[in-house]
Amino acid sequence: MQHYAFLVDDELFDRAYARLQGNGIEHWADPQMQLAGTISSGHGGRGVYFKDPAGHALEMITRPYL
Repeated sequence: MQHYAFLVDDELFDRAYARLQGNGIEHWADPQMQLAGTISSGHGGRGVYFKDPAGHALEMITRPYL
C-alpha cells in the first residue's frame, strides 16, 4: 500500500467530503484506520483518509503538517 496526501482548501474539502459520504465510501480520521466515518481536526485543520480502488491510502488535509 502506498500513501498519497493532498493539501486542499476548505471549500474543496467540504465538497469532496460530501461526495465521500454521499457515495458511501469508507473513510477514517486516522492513518491506522480505526476512527471510521469521521474526520480529524489536527494541525489546525481537517483531514480524512480513504482508499482508492487499488487499496492505496489517500489523505486529504486542509493544513500542512508542521
